[in-house]
Amino acid sequence: MRRGSAPAALTPSSGFLPGVCGVAVGYPLDTVKVKIQTEPKYTGIWHCVRDTYLRERVRGFYRGLLLPISTVSLVSSLSFGTYHQCLTHICRFRYGSADAKPARTDITLSGFASGLVRVFLTSPTEVAKVRLQTQTQTQAQMQTQMQTQTQTQTQTQQRRRSSASWPSAVPPMCPAPPASQVPGPKYRGPLHCLATVAREEGLRGLYKGSSALLLREGHSFATYFLSYSILSEWLTPAGHSQPDVLGVLLAGGCAGVLAWAVATPMDVIKTRLQVDGQGQQRYRGLLHCVVTSVREEGPRVLFKGLTLNCCRAFPVNMVVFVTYEAALRLTRGLLK
Repeated sequence: MRRGSAPAALTPSSGFLPGVCGVAVGYPLDTVKVKIQTEPKYTGIWHCVRDTYLRERVRGFYRGLLLPISTVSLVSSLSFGTYHQCLTHICRFRYGSADAKPARTDITLSGFASGLVRVFLTSPTEVAKVRLQTQTQTQAQMQTQMQTQTQTQTQTQQRRRSSASWPSAVPPMCPAPPASQVPGPKYRGPLHCLATVAREEGLRGLYKGSSALLLREGHSFATYFLSYSILSEWLTPAGHSQPDVLGVLLAGGCAGVLAWAVATPMDVIKTRLQVDGQGQQRYRGLLHCVVTSVREEGPRVLFKGLTLNCCRAFPVNMVVFVTYEAALRLTRGLLK
């Protein structure tokens, strides 16, 4: 990799393994992050972790994992490939050669473009992932509503009974609905979730929150590639054209943290828009969601999950780059 340039474009073969490892490492924290962003009852990270474990055990942290793993190779290849191709064309257009050292503006624009193209693939998977991750708390809310309605009916009947003058005036007691009437999980898995959303909400349902996702991915990937390029230059030893393995890992991890620091506000809004509408629709759009969330919970709401995002980003990007380099070496060895 030449100084200041992009990493080689990921192919499906080299993109699958690092992508899967990165998703598997960061997914439990992603589940906790989504629940904290959508459920005000959680007072902190450990409260959410404890509640999730008590309700669903370890399985609860991996709800909806299958779909991101199934699509990670294509998404990684598309993202890194778009960045590489955009940077190559910009360098050829501006400097007359694809091998010229790109300016930081070139890297930022290419990173922004790579983030935008991801949205067309990731939006449906994000909708399914978020709804599966929050499905248990949605069921709990529905069950609580049913119990509240039953208690209200019982109290009303008791008041009527106590105020009646004659026994014949007492209205018959309506039996409380049995526990078996509490609805089960709405979504049986990722594919069933996608099919249900498409049937009930149409194509727009699969791309719900895509405006916030566009803002999140564009700015975060521009930050990611720019910070990775700058850190790689700083960590490159004198007399070398690229950093060593430790430098690559450190640059990738730090770049991931910076990218998520930029992405978290729109990530909160994206998650709330995608969860909204399972019961009563609360938000009319991106701006209304931002205004409502800030008015009810203060500006701090836009940074819910920031600590988790940053803690998750560093090891995930380290794993991605370790496995990426290993996959490239293995591929080169097999082609020799």
